[in-house]
Amino acid sequence: MIEEGRTPSIAAVVVTFNRLELLQTLLARLDEVPELTEILVIDNASTDGTGEWLAGLDDRETGDDRPTTPVLGRTLAENGGGAGGFHDGVAWAMERGADLAWLMDDDGLPDVACLARLLEERDLDFWGPLVVDEADPGRLVFPIRLPGGTRVVHRLADVERAATGGRIEGIVIPFNGVLVTRELVERIGLPRAEYFIWGDDHEYRLRAEAAGARIATVVEAQVRHPSVGDLGSPMMFGRTTYNHTPSDLKHYCMARNNLVNLRTYAGPLHALAFVVKTVWFYTFTRPNPARLRLSARGMYAGLRNDFTGHQRYL
Repeated sequence: MIEEGRTPSIAAVVVTFNRLELLQTLLARLDEVPELTEILVIDNASTDGTGEWLAGLDDRETGDDRPTTPVLGRTLAENGGGAGGFHDGVAWAMERGADLAWLMDDDGLPDVACLARLLEERDLDFWGPLVVDEADPGRLVFPIRLPGGTRVVHRLADVERAATGGRIEGIVIPFNGVLVTRELVERIGLPRAEYFIWGDDHEYRLRAEAAGARIATVVEAQVRHPSVGDLGSPMMFGRTTYNHTPSDLKHYCMARNNLVNLRTYAGPLHALAFVVKTVWFYTFTRPNPARLRLSARGMYAGLRNDFTGHQRYL
């Protein structure tokens, strides 16, 4: 616990890969956030000059242009995906004594007041902002299934109406401006590096939930993020949705990791339901035999706990 009256040490953990311009924009924004103690950047073996830029940051940023918040960079020997990046980043933040880690990808842009608003909620262990479309701030980038039912909302106004005390309890969109406490990390461990991408953030939330963590989304705290396309594509006559992505790499990891998550935290019936949804979606909603075969490969790997197959799609 953070002692009453003590200012917490807060490390922003940023994971980046081949998006130097976005990273530079994000770091400039984070430098405007006065509550931050330091910024830790995990570079996933980028090939666009990110590692060199980070290595030379101290030499280039001098005088009035020097960031007011310390920025430390670490370039990995190979691309570990978002999962590997956050695994290493959270570990680094804890090693450096952070009371709180503020986790984000390089393509999000938190409002300047986002962290301050999150810090007003001191009774939580794992909590974060709404993630809104940078081109349409009234739209959520990641749809939210409201607690206590099956309704999935895509608009900011719907979330605001459903909030209690400015929060949606039990729901958070991890690794997009989410805060996690040192105490929770010590209880549940680090994100699973072997997931590579997709589902690692959800697994971390599920693990936190299983450990009794206090979880919430703070509606007035927001991160701007580019649209990610067809997340939440309607299917089965609009009764449910499916997270379709055109990327073979993302879909393989989603099929594998989601099956593992469902089998581990929800049970075999929910895992079977996910298989049925996948077959339905790529047979009737958006027919695609090749995507069905890819799904089967990912799910079979998940059943065998084989987390190496995504390498062929890099």
